[in-house]
Amino acid sequence: MFKKNSLITRIAIGKIIGLFFGIIGFALLPYIVPEIDPFFRFGILFWYATLGAIIGVFGVFTYHPILKLPFPWWFRSFYLGAWMNFVLTLFTYDILQDMMIQIFGEDGLLQSPFWMVLDGAIAGLIIGYFATKFGGEGKDIIEEE
Repeated sequence: MFKKNSLITRIAIGKIIGLFFGIIGFALLPYIVPEIDPFFRFGILFWYATLGAIIGVFGVFTYHPILKLPFPWWFRSFYLGAWMNFVLTLFTYDILQDMMIQIFGEDGLLQSPFWMVLDGAIAGLIIGYFATKFGGEGKDIIEEE
C-alpha cells in the first residue's frame, strides 16, 4: 500500500530541501546587501523550491532519452542545478552584478554573477543526493495501479 520509493516522495524531498536553501537565501540577503529588493528575496525563496521539484521530477530518467547514455543522479542534479541558475543569472543579471560588486568589491575575484551557476550546481547535487537516497530513482518510482 505505501511505497517507500515514489515520484511524489522524491519531489517532496526535493522541494523541502530546495525550500530550505531558499529560506537561507531569503534570510541572509538583507544582511549581505541591505538595500536588496524584497521581490528578489521572494524570487530566490521560490526559485530554489522550484529547483528542488524539477530535480525530483527528473529522477525518473536514468538514461538520456535521445542519446541513450547513462544519466546518473549526480550528473542529472549537477546539470539541472547549474542550468537553472544560469537561466536565473540571465534574468537577474543586473541585480546579481550589483550584489556581487557590493560583496566582493569592484576588482574582486568573485564579482561575476555567473558564480551563481556553481551555487546552483552544488545545491542541485545536495538536493539530488537526498531525493535519490530517500525517494529512489528510475522507472520503478512511478506508481502503477
